[in-house]
Amino acid sequence: MSTPPPTIPPTLPSVGTAPDPSSGSTRTFFGQPWSLANIFGVEMWERFSFYGMQGILLIYLWFPVAQGGLAIDQGVAAGIVGAYGGTVYLSTVLGAWLADRVFGSERVLFGSAILIMIGHVALAVLPGVIGVGVGLCAVAIGSGGLKANTTTIVGSLYSEHDPRRDAGFSLFYLGINLGALVGPLLTGLLQSELGFHYGFGLAALGMALGLVQYSFGRRILPDITRHPSNPLPASRRPLMAGIALAGVVVIVLVVLIGWVTADNLDDVVALVTLAAALGYFAVILRDPALSAIERKRVFAFVPLFLASTAFWSLYQQQFTVLTIYSADKLDRNLFGWEMPISWVQSINPVFVILLSGVFAAIWLRLGDRQPTTPIKFALGTAVMGVAFLLFLPFASGGAGSTPLLAMCGILFVFTIAELLLSPVGLSLATKLAPRKFPAQMVALFYLSIALGSALSGVFAEFFDVNNEAPYFGILGAVAVGIGVLLAVSARPISRLMSGVR
Repeated sequence: MSTPPPTIPPTLPSVGTAPDPSSGSTRTFFGQPWSLANIFGVEMWERFSFYGMQGILLIYLWFPVAQGGLAIDQGVAAGIVGAYGGTVYLSTVLGAWLADRVFGSERVLFGSAILIMIGHVALAVLPGVIGVGVGLCAVAIGSGGLKANTTTIVGSLYSEHDPRRDAGFSLFYLGINLGALVGPLLTGLLQSELGFHYGFGLAALGMALGLVQYSFGRRILPDITRHPSNPLPASRRPLMAGIALAGVVVIVLVVLIGWVTADNLDDVVALVTLAAALGYFAVILRDPALSAIERKRVFAFVPLFLASTAFWSLYQQQFTVLTIYSADKLDRNLFGWEMPISWVQSINPVFVILLSGVFAAIWLRLGDRQPTTPIKFALGTAVMGVAFLLFLPFASGGAGSTPLLAMCGILFVFTIAELLLSPVGLSLATKLAPRKFPAQMVALFYLSIALGSALSGVFAEFFDVNNEAPYFGILGAVAVGIGVLLAVSARPISRLMSGVR
């Protein structure tokens, strides 16, 4: 049991130098700190609801009214989904700032989970565009707050050089993908049998279960997660509240006067995300409290941020282009029964579940001999490009011509790329984080996902199922090129990381 919070928060250690997280307990979770089990559970249920809803979101927007959809143009619908995905990760900035400056990571996580559940309920019970607007806004903001802070809390369970660290993040990633596997299967089945709103309702139920589970384990989390690492002075809180209110007013106004519409939403989110990332790098690097080593490590993160953006701009097309492709080109016939479109999104999590333990074991076995993080990022980006190139042999086929087994093979390559970059990136953000910016450094990694997600929606508007060879060929070749360039630059980047592998 953790000790009661002091009146004045103590000087907090950096994320990588936290005290023993078990609060006196000798119990472990597959050899990891026991507190990881609680975060594993809440993230699993949150991903169940998130991917369960996202699995049917695009077809809900795009399908005709006669099939229960909203009959939005396919390209616009894909752009909305990409913008939504970008907003989820853009919202990590807000969640991280609230954690670092006001509430602490644990409290922001709990409040965010409640907001996510409210968003899913809105999608389930509110009709049409109103439900989509209210629901997606609530889920996006809540998911951003939860994601930045679950990662920060997991990072707080390990010292900077704990050899279990990357393995622990891989296990955490397994929880994400258990939820991502089951969510689309069940919501997709309910959607096809009963209707879209039943699928959204199941997502709300999943998040409610996650909240209940998390509530029982909150007290055993490290005490440092309950306090802001860089508390905002009380005298500045009214100013920050005023800025927040002004921001909301500006957003409402630009929507009302038509500057932001469904047609350009993905472009707006991409530009805002890019501006936020540049601003965050500037704020962190200009902070006079940063040591020379901390500043070098932030500079080292810049090329990795760019590679991560390229990776996610392709990977996140599972929810845009691959959904359209699965509806039009994929043979979904299973022994005379046509499986729901959303089930394709559960293929990748199956491979992650099967392989995440393998990758964790490989990193543990190799120890200090494992590839450096820049090399892992380079491999992940290049392999993601190869996955897109694998669509080319099927480009000349007609409707329903791509075998399901071929899609499974391509998504297997997606998974290899993902496991080389995504859990490693989460771990890297906590290791490179300056003392004053633990959650906000994690938010920078999520901003790369936000930018990539928004770009996935932008790119999806150019996809034509009848002429997909240039689309997959160009994007795949560019990603491979970025991976090669990063591999060539790995040594100088590693030197800037100052001992962090």
